[in-house]
Amino acid sequence: MERPKRHTKKLMNTLAQFYDPLYHCFSFPDFQLLPTLEEYAHLVGIPILDQVSFSGLESIPTSREIADLLHIDESLVKAHMTTKGGIQGLPSEFLIAQATVYGKAMSEDAFEAIFVLLIYGLVLFPNIDKFVDVNAIRIFSVLNPVPTLLGDAYVSLHLTNAKGGGAIVCCLPLLYKWFISHLPQTVAFKENKGCLRWSTRLMSLTNDDISWYDRAYDGVQVIDSCGEFSNVPLLGTCGGISYNPILARRQLGFPLKDKPNNILLEGVFFQEGKDPQGLKSRMVRAWRKIHKKGRSELGPKNYIALEPYTTWVRKRASEYLIPYDYPRPTPLVVAGPSTLPNQGVIDDPNDAWTSLLPQSSKFWKRRYDRLAKDKADMEAAYEREIRRLRAAYLPASRASKDP
Repeated sequence: MERPKRHTKKLMNTLAQFYDPLYHCFSFPDFQLLPTLEEYAHLVGIPILDQVSFSGLESIPTSREIADLLHIDESLVKAHMTTKGGIQGLPSEFLIAQATVYGKAMSEDAFEAIFVLLIYGLVLFPNIDKFVDVNAIRIFSVLNPVPTLLGDAYVSLHLTNAKGGGAIVCCLPLLYKWFISHLPQTVAFKENKGCLRWSTRLMSLTNDDISWYDRAYDGVQVIDSCGEFSNVPLLGTCGGISYNPILARRQLGFPLKDKPNNILLEGVFFQEGKDPQGLKSRMVRAWRKIHKKGRSELGPKNYIALEPYTTWVRKRASEYLIPYDYPRPTPLVVAGPSTLPNQGVIDDPNDAWTSLLPQSSKFWKRRYDRLAKDKADMEAAYEREIRRLRAAYLPASRASKDP
């Protein structure tokens, strides 16, 4: 457990230094990278629904509504609902205790609902330690978490950059997993026998070293823009921000030929509670009209970058003043598109959301004991157990109950 946690923190702190506040991406000396909706959906194994995701405009759920969602008594919710850091929610200790009770009683619906809510509140949308806030509860209820996951990552990176430092408050294991999927897959890079710092290792990379494309995205339709926006607006739990899929073409298998039109890179951002332009309501409306593109609009698969685009990237890198020295050793030799690597964050992306369904009270007790240890144990359980829960519970089983 310690090694992945330590590496995650060090790499993410270094990666944050490369965040470009103008184009909302990570800018390196001769290439750019940015997490996309499609990549996040693939990594967590949850599809993006064609509907408005969490907006923050939803009403605060009542104790009755939360009780119905979790299949537990309303009196229990009322008794344990509290406020921390200015936001309502439920202590994780209470939820773990309830999950234990319903697990021993073989109550599948309550067990699943409570356990998944713990994952949402402590892993996917962390805010206050050992506390599941109402935002996590609202996101859990709408069953479309991917846009909010990506929104939280961008908003937190943007705020951290503006403040000149601070904690990145989002699902860090997911951001880490996304980034390492693009790093070189050579033995030399992975082993790092020279014990180089992450800053040195990243600054030494060239456009040719990056693992650009995974064939899992061969048939993907890219969410290219929404509503009135020329790019994609994202709403997180702490604000809203736009991101630019046009800069991520190569990551989804399409070429980058020229300098992007500045109109397509419009940068908008607001922090929760500071939205004088009414951006939140505009973003909510925009998600009612999603524009997707595929091969018919973007051309055949060919994840290359032509010189006009690369020249523009290099110019931006020199203007932005990347905060690390620029050593350039011999470029690494990287093969073609590789599968997502296993670096100890998500054990197996193709076997995620597993083992959450009830099998025996001993099985549940073992899971609960791990949950009670600390948040890191919860992360490990989540990462191993995504797939089966998605298949058996999210979103099919609950969606089937909708009128």
